[in-house]
Amino acid sequence: MPDRDLVSSHYTHGRLVDAIAEGVVRLGKTLDDVTAADLAPVDEFHVGGRVATEAFLDQLGLEAGHEVLDVGCGLGGASRFVAERYGCRVHGVDLTPEYVATGNTLSAWVGLAERITLQVGDASALDCADASFDRAYVIHVGMNIADKVALAAELFRVTRPGGRVGIYDIMRTQPGELAYPVPWAASASGSALSSPEDYKASLEQAGFTIVAERDRRQFAVEFFARLKARAQGGDGPPPLGIHILMGETAPLKVRNMIDNIARELIAPVELIAEKRR
Repeated sequence: MPDRDLVSSHYTHGRLVDAIAEGVVRLGKTLDDVTAADLAPVDEFHVGGRVATEAFLDQLGLEAGHEVLDVGCGLGGASRFVAERYGCRVHGVDLTPEYVATGNTLSAWVGLAERITLQVGDASALDCADASFDRAYVIHVGMNIADKVALAAELFRVTRPGGRVGIYDIMRTQPGELAYPVPWAASASGSALSSPEDYKASLEQAGFTIVAERDRRQFAVEFFARLKARAQGGDGPPPLGIHILMGETAPLKVRNMIDNIARELIAPVELIAEKRR
């Protein structure tokens, strides 16, 4: 079972705001004119980035005025997308203090601080009132949470009747030894992969009804093929990208991720569930 401090330390960078600010300058922008779309390559730390975020969150029926919970918000890229695209108010929680602080800074840069609040918190023990959100989502977070039952129970508790929740996680699709490190863990001790069946059982036990499921393996294969092609283009990494978050081990983590998916041991999977009225 991953320890909270182990998970947080895995993601801690040390000078993340400065590194992103430097990338903004290399992009030819300033902190006064940078946009949420400009930041998307670095602040959407999951397979498929912004394209995946949009395809996933469009299934939640988000509307202006909705109160939305971003569980494991990271730098808040998806939070900013939801606030800007749909006109929602977003509350995000994440274990890593540096991610939360950086995310709030990025929201201020792009003028979205009034609609987004990111706080340090535990996804399996949320400091939120019952039935306080119209929608909630989890994007590439469950791989670090062993207790999926507690996660699902908390999602159910804080979601209003008639609300929807979405999970887009890397899930275990077959048994077998994984290659590490990967983006979410340096070793097996930091990983808590579960199967789609385990996720669905936890959601249904909590009281949700599963309304949609989609395996995104082929999407992931194509996404990583594009990443590899760009990396081999000879221009080096882009000014802003998830390589900033993964540090020097980024190439190895990506190679292992591709290998694990190619061996059909894991795949990104979307689940949409509803809390009936």
